[in-house]
Amino acid sequence: MLTIYAVSDSIAETAEQVARATAMQFNENIKVKRITYVKTFEAVDELIDSIDDPEHSMIINTIVLVDVREFLVERCIEKGIRIVNILGPCISTASRILNKLPDYKPGAVRDMDAKYFKKIEAMEFAMQYDDSKDNSGIKHADVVLVGLSRTSKTPLCMYLANKGIKALNVPLMPEIPMPQELLEIDSKRIIGLTIEPMRLIEIRKHRMDKFSTLSSEIQYANAERVLQELEFADKVMRRLRCKIIDVTKRAIEDTALLIMESIGYIGTKDH
Repeated sequence: MLTIYAVSDSIAETAEQVARATAMQFNENIKVKRITYVKTFEAVDELIDSIDDPEHSMIINTIVLVDVREFLVERCIEKGIRIVNILGPCISTASRILNKLPDYKPGAVRDMDAKYFKKIEAMEFAMQYDDSKDNSGIKHADVVLVGLSRTSKTPLCMYLANKGIKALNVPLMPEIPMPQELLEIDSKRIIGLTIEPMRLIEIRKHRMDKFSTLSSEIQYANAERVLQELEFADKVMRRLRCKIIDVTKRAIEDTALLIMESIGYIGTKDH
């Protein structure tokens, strides 16, 4: 069996992708191991010493730190391990064309700057507070989406999170009291999502067909029930005095654009 080690002085994402693409070209049992943050000679020694079968191992690396990369090559030659450096030839060629020395920044392929971390934080926030798992997140959200089931609340939250926006959604149901926290934040941070009755019934029927075993949802697509929910949601949104967006014929991207415009996200220098 062949083992391919994807090695980098950063998160090794690029190296792993190349390793897996290589493995897919063969109908063989090929194992891919991802080795991250190899930035020192000691880390190189630790990696090389951990390889028990040099003859059936290879290293694909995207190390940009020249001294570490060269030391890795030396150790591989000593132990008889085949090694392929991806970025080295690319950087050298670009350097010759530009007639300029590179900066040699580890992780430059995926720059983990403040903007990237903000996206990750927003994604974690959206998952943590999805569907009112914890209403305490409402006061910390950049925007709170309120609406009935199947009005695209969760997909919108995840889309906005990818833009670095902390979005939280609160499902509205006549049987469940509206969270008090919604009355304690600026209404400009709340967006109500509505939809045409027939479209909502159609979407819910399709979902029930997909999950027909869910007997508890027997009224889920009932026309009378849907109209009752829409009336309830309308009352809640009017009480909150929030902006309301009709998602009936809108793509997620279009609705998200309206939300970002409403909360002042678009056009700010930070984004």
